[in-house]
Amino acid sequence: MSNIFLWLKATTALILVLCSFTGLTKDRHLYIYNWSSYIAPDTIINFEKQTGIKVVYDVFDSNEVLESKLMAGNTGFDLVVPSDSFLERQAKVGIFTPLDKSQLPNYQNLDENLLKMLAKHDPDNRYAIPYMWLTTGIGYNVDQVKKTLGDDAPVDSWDLVLNPDNLQKLSRCGVAFLDAPTEIFPTVLNYLGLDPNSQNPDDYKKATEHLSKLRPFVTYFHSSKFINDLANGDICVAIGWSGDIMQAIAAAKEANNNVNVKYYIPKEGAIAYFDVFAIPKDAENIDEAYAFLNYLMEPQVIADISNHVFYANAVTTAGPYLDDQIKNNSAIYPDAATMDKLFSLQIMSPKIEKLMTRSWTKVLTDR
Repeated sequence: MSNIFLWLKATTALILVLCSFTGLTKDRHLYIYNWSSYIAPDTIINFEKQTGIKVVYDVFDSNEVLESKLMAGNTGFDLVVPSDSFLERQAKVGIFTPLDKSQLPNYQNLDENLLKMLAKHDPDNRYAIPYMWLTTGIGYNVDQVKKTLGDDAPVDSWDLVLNPDNLQKLSRCGVAFLDAPTEIFPTVLNYLGLDPNSQNPDDYKKATEHLSKLRPFVTYFHSSKFINDLANGDICVAIGWSGDIMQAIAAAKEANNNVNVKYYIPKEGAIAYFDVFAIPKDAENIDEAYAFLNYLMEPQVIADISNHVFYANAVTTAGPYLDDQIKNNSAIYPDAATMDKLFSLQIMSPKIEKLMTRSWTKVLTDR
């Protein structure tokens, strides 16, 4: 009997050794799909060292791209980063897994006021962890815009890029618009004095007509290319996200190339929203997803990300770790007067969604 026991023990030990050499033991993996240029260089590396979890990290540059993958199903991702209004619509059709907050001890670090704001799109904060919050505004090359439009260039207004006369002149030095109909249409509607969340098809007809007047003067529509182009002086103005423009500002300063870029939230108002982390319903590595979410809510971790990507985060205790140029920057953390002018996006009806998509295709293809 003792010989059999010894044989079994030896055999078990041998199997374990073989498994370690042949890779039969299960490695822990996490598949993340995030926006491009939206994390610190060492965030993933440090997480992997801390947890032993191997991260496979992929990027996208528009909510529309992410949504098409989520709606198709079987994405292969364990964590994705939609914007708040997109999350609301996607959650209603069962895309995401409700959060088990008992697995998130760092959840207590989140700003309660920001969670209440996010709850407008995610009731009871059931599905999403706020990652960064941001605005959509204007990035511009100070010297080129002044040279083109003079000292009185309306850099504090959407007139700078949505007035056809101004845009025609600026087209000489390069103009970029986001390739994001859900960003551009509300911005134009607001500029025209209409409801940015309008459900009226006639309003979108007016917005499309206005965009058609602007289209010949837009150099390109893209949701990330403008960062480097602004920093290098290859374009002089862009409708873009606050943090991306701030990245262009930082890149130009680092290059010391005499390109002076600024970001402005126009006086007429602008879009403000959250980008959030959520777990798709078909995610396979749930424990690993929770480990990463909890890691992101550590004050120094999220502050390091904000310091790199120039976006505001929702962790109240991150302040001491933020660079002064981040926490004292009104383009990143707007003052109360500016906050009052910001508006959030709402879910559009399927009819308006289809109309917006068709209209955007028309704008892009009709030069």
